Amino acid sequence: MLSEKLQRTLMAFMMSLALALFYTGNMQIASALLGFIIVMTLAWAITDFCPSIWFFSKILKEK
Repeated sequence: MLSEKLQRTLMAFMMSLALALFYTGNMQIASALLGFIIVMTLAWAITDFCPSIWFFSKILKEK
């Protein structure tokens, strides 16, 4: 359960970072970051497997 919360917090931070990069004019980096977030979210939706949740659950020794 903690790994899911950690993953959602990380996703919110990454999207906030992309927004800040857009605001400061770093369009290429912000677009790449946002594209990565979109691809990972689509992969999670299609396969029901999220690598970051898997990674955090291994580190935190959940399940």
